[in-house]
Amino acid sequence: MRKISDWGNYPVIEADVAGFDSVDELRKKLQRPGNVIAFGNGRSYGDASLQEKILLTRRFRKFLSFDSATGTLCCQAGTLLSEILEVFGPRGWFLPVTPGTKQITIGGAIGADVHGKNHHVDGSFGQHILTMDVMRTDGSVVTCSPTENADFYKVTIGGMGLTGIILNATFRLKKIETAYIREETVRAANLEEIMDGFEASSNWTYSVAWIDCLAKGDSMGRSIMMRGEHATEAELVDAKQKAAPLVPKRGLSMGVPINFPNFALNPLTMKAFNFAYYNKCRPGTHRHIVDYNSFFYPLDAIDDWNRIYGKRGFTQYQFVIPLEAGREGMRKVLTRITESGLGSFLAVLKLFGEQESFMSFPMAGYTLALDFPISHKAMELFKELDAMVADYGGRLYLAKDSRMDAAMFEKTYPNASEFKQIVSMLNEGETRFASLQSKRIGITD
Repeated sequence: MRKISDWGNYPVIEADVAGFDSVDELRKKLQRPGNVIAFGNGRSYGDASLQEKILLTRRFRKFLSFDSATGTLCCQAGTLLSEILEVFGPRGWFLPVTPGTKQITIGGAIGADVHGKNHHVDGSFGQHILTMDVMRTDGSVVTCSPTENADFYKVTIGGMGLTGIILNATFRLKKIETAYIREETVRAANLEEIMDGFEASSNWTYSVAWIDCLAKGDSMGRSIMMRGEHATEAELVDAKQKAAPLVPKRGLSMGVPINFPNFALNPLTMKAFNFAYYNKCRPGTHRHIVDYNSFFYPLDAIDDWNRIYGKRGFTQYQFVIPLEAGREGMRKVLTRITESGLGSFLAVLKLFGEQESFMSFPMAGYTLALDFPISHKAMELFKELDAMVADYGGRLYLAKDSRMDAAMFEKTYPNASEFKQIVSMLNEGETRFASLQSKRIGITD
């Protein structure tokens, strides 16, 4: 037994934690009755990979095959995105989809069906899975793809680990000429202007915006958009970049050695940070060549940055509102957040493209993610925000959630009831895949 938590450090629980090195070892460990869930690198934010029994997947991380002609990679599910980039980046390959951290496992990327800055062009990570092997509670292994055991494939992508433990996955990497991004940064004066900017940037592969969630009045929603494309060798101007075009610049890294005191993050410090961050970007469009780590993974340069939120931990409130209601809904939600004074200095806005899937989070619309230190006031605010998001036809991201209730889940995920029935059918034995989250939102008993 040991104490364990996900990235938000909330909740912290005691669990029976074990790893495995082989399929046979995993099969034996699944013979023990009770509730169990897979745990990758602990980068979901709430309790989606927490349970009384936890199976760690990180020791299960071999590369199994690679086709250098097509970029098709098969690897075990405990492999980190960072490990893939370390090996295949210098060979001219990049991930088809990546979230804002490369410190997640392939199994986690599939279970949460992660998205990135290119969703409007390339969809979510799960849409790139060609085939995968998944172990059920009885030790049997299901090979599934869009054409083989397609129904099981469909519910496993975005299924939060509740259909089985992913063993390996095959997907195709993206060919690149350099480890650099041709980036443009554009400052937007308010919410209306940044939304105009997103809709005018649909031809860019990558787009994202930092948003000041504390600004009010005519400045509400003021933002900085970052949009980018993979740079070609011809676009590199720096001599060091040209000398090693597929090796990203090694930036400074730092760590947070202790939990910050709870008073360190307050409206005054957050307003000061947001003011400085917004004003560091001058009006107009600015062009840069930046390495892919700086563009995609700026927070990965800070080890244990989650400690900034103190011992009580934090949660990320990420929601999506359909495109047709996006402007009105986002304005209403953001107004309530600014009124509360509880906003975050890590607030990220993106525009999703179309996606049809069974349990995944994205839909065509706007998504906003904000970090909040755990507090009673924040929990009360979330209840108000839940009602707004639901009224506009939106939903919350399960990989970031730590407190949504069953009623909200049922109301906002169209296939919630059917998914509950499927998970129940798949978990008929003495061993069941379940998490604290799945119990909280009513998927499992």
